[in-house]
Amino acid sequence: MTQQHRPATSPPASASTSAAASAQDTDRAAAYPPLAAPRPPGEYRVWPRTFHDRLTAPLPGLKAFARFAREGATRPGPAGLADVSRLPCTPGPVPRADARTVAVTWAGHASWVVRIGGLTVLTDPVWSRRILGTPARITPVGVPWSEVPRVDAVLISHNHYDHLDAPTLRRLPRDTPVLVPAGLGRWFHRRRFTRVTELDWWEATELDGVRFDFVPAHHWSKRTLTDTCRTLWGGWVLTGPDGKRVYFAGDTGYGHWFGRIGRRYPGIDLALLPIGAYDPRWWLSDVHCDPEEAVRAAQDVGARHMAPMHWGTFVLSAEPVLEPLTRVRAAWRAAGLPRERLWDLPVGGSRVLE
Repeated sequence: MTQQHRPATSPPASASTSAAASAQDTDRAAAYPPLAAPRPPGEYRVWPRTFHDRLTAPLPGLKAFARFAREGATRPGPAGLADVSRLPCTPGPVPRADARTVAVTWAGHASWVVRIGGLTVLTDPVWSRRILGTPARITPVGVPWSEVPRVDAVLISHNHYDHLDAPTLRRLPRDTPVLVPAGLGRWFHRRRFTRVTELDWWEATELDGVRFDFVPAHHWSKRTLTDTCRTLWGGWVLTGPDGKRVYFAGDTGYGHWFGRIGRRYPGIDLALLPIGAYDPRWWLSDVHCDPEEAVRAAQDVGARHMAPMHWGTFVLSAEPVLEPLTRVRAAWRAAGLPRERLWDLPVGGSRVLE
């Protein structure tokens, strides 16, 4: 009995235990902040001039640019491009869905048609054949624009040209609700969109019973020579009225945010995660996941299913065009995860969440 009581009554041990518990409580509060109440759609916000303080890692400096110019590894060689004809692509219609259905259709790159809670949501819609500074698509758009149902909302992850495409957005009615990162609202207002909601990390809004939370990502933003990190970047967690959750990661490297997202939003049913544009790693590892990291990210957020994206559409880096798919399948298998929970869709492919 005496031995059992000593640790509890010893002053040094008690102080140490109390300090440890206090530190754990602080860490827990930081990792599990309460979910924010949904903000009103379209409210006017004032933002900082820059979001440089949100960077996970410093942006490349002059030495890195000099090395990149010397190596010139921006595209795969002939062998890496030889498999373009074998890229999986089956353009088709979007499946029927009702208010109780969650369904996703991959249009290519980071563009998805998500059906949730009776809404049709587009993520980072890019229906153009070509984007600035990039060769033309190597696969066609997976969903013809004429087959896209009436769009109830558009989600934008950040302002890079392969995620924010002005020609595609011009096809939408100007009263389409658009949810964007902090600071990006002005871009849409200049194009006469009337229902634009800007959110900071961990903020949310709600449309017709579906909750949209904007969450951090390991990335950056830039659209012109003078606007580096002037707008925020991130991903989205969509929660339907029945509690089903879809996580759209946008564009991101691997890091600590995934674990925090999983703890704040337990029960993610499907994670849409990027697996391409990762080579060379010394240049891109801070901002783009490779396939193995994407599988780890899916585990970190606790997703039941993972659907790869951000590959097989535009040639943005030096890896062979089919390598992301073969590597993500191998990483999923090596992690011992059920094969049926990897939704490695072809461009144009659809799945319905049972």
